[in-house]
Amino acid sequence: MKKILTLFFVSALGGVLALGGYKLFIEESPEKLAVEQVSDLPIYVPTAANSTINSTTTIAPNFIEAAEKTIDAVVHVKNTSIVSAPMSMRDLFYGRNSQRAQVGTGSGVIISPMGYIVTNNHVIKNANEISITLNNNKSYIAELIGTDEGTDIALLKIETEEELPFMAFGDSDNAKIGEWVLAVGNPFNLNSTVTAGIISAKSRDLSGRNLQSFIQTDAAVNPGNSGGALVNTNGDLIGINTAISSQTGSYIGYSFAVPSNIARKIVNDIMEYGNVQNGILGVVGAALNSRAAEELGTNTAEGFYVSAVTEDTGAEKAGIKSGDIIKKIDGVEINKFSDLTGYLKTKSPDDIVNVTLLRDGDEEVLPVTLLKPSTYVVESVGFVKKASEKELEKYDTEYGLKITKLDENFKSSWNRSGVEEGSIVTKINGKKLYDVEDALNAFKSRNLNEVLVIEIINKEGEKVAYQIR
Repeated sequence: MKKILTLFFVSALGGVLALGGYKLFIEESPEKLAVEQVSDLPIYVPTAANSTINSTTTIAPNFIEAAEKTIDAVVHVKNTSIVSAPMSMRDLFYGRNSQRAQVGTGSGVIISPMGYIVTNNHVIKNANEISITLNNNKSYIAELIGTDEGTDIALLKIETEEELPFMAFGDSDNAKIGEWVLAVGNPFNLNSTVTAGIISAKSRDLSGRNLQSFIQTDAAVNPGNSGGALVNTNGDLIGINTAISSQTGSYIGYSFAVPSNIARKIVNDIMEYGNVQNGILGVVGAALNSRAAEELGTNTAEGFYVSAVTEDTGAEKAGIKSGDIIKKIDGVEINKFSDLTGYLKTKSPDDIVNVTLLRDGDEEVLPVTLLKPSTYVVESVGFVKKASEKELEKYDTEYGLKITKLDENFKSSWNRSGVEEGSIVTKINGKKLYDVEDALNAFKSRNLNEVLVIEIINKEGEKVAYQIR
């Protein structure tokens, strides 16, 4: 009996020791296990209005107010033109005319309750009749007030007995890269279409000749959107949708709009003068980059390098010199040529701009009065200016611009052809030149794929057309 009790106690002691060892060395602590489980679970934050916990979650932009403010001010534009088609056998048999009515469509923006509408020039070009359809489906015949091919802006007007919903011009200079925008228009004849995106870039030039200064966005724009509105989230008009970058003809990622400050200036000029009044600075040069800066021996790679100053211009009178680097105009940074041309397109003759420039490493600010163009640089030819009546009589012509200085790179070739300084340029691509603005407009409307044809009266008094590729 004693042996049995001893065996029982020994067994019980062994069990206690075994259980204690398991608890101490093998089994994990309940607290540790609880911590691991909690770390694997998502953390929930209270969403009550009185919560004081900070959250970095970004609230999605709301475009409802902007869309409601703008959608009734965007119209459908229909352009009916008469075109000549090739004669078919049926036309010959029935004695029918080969001319056909061709219809094009686009968009426009009402900018006045009195019925003024801004659109693109290419939307209404060569139109025999322009029809406007409002968002309420009412239709009107529009009158063409004026156009500017260079900026692709046109102004129309419709007559109504009631005031129309309209959109006010915003300040496109204040638009920021990354800012949300809406494109409002009529793509593929789908009325009142709104798409959203952000501003991808500013001062974008698609021509390669530094003549344009578009706002680039990734808002979806398709054929039919041309002439429609680009607006910010406040519903302010900051651009007129004009073009897309595409290999297919439809939207694939980027669209371009004429900035509202340029469009507004064009519209105001057309209303007041019937044409566009350009104010020029009077400098010739190019935008800087690291390679150009190294060649010119300057430490800065940003800005506009002045290689020459045109005589009798505001720049010359203000004291701007060859070798200066323009950094700002009225506080607007100038990093490329389209920054410069884009800002100047918002200005008029006799406007004064403050030009910030670098000269010999020192920064200066010079006030410059913009003037009407009196001299123009014709590609591959040189400087031209309006000829006097006496000079025109000498060459027996009623129109033309005098060559004041030949392009040094082509001077010997022109001299061999009988063209010298003092010769008269009469036409560019078939357009007669009465003043320098005619030359400017001839280049603005030129198709880059076409050969440049320049008609010049040489020293023998002969009109000769020269082709420049």
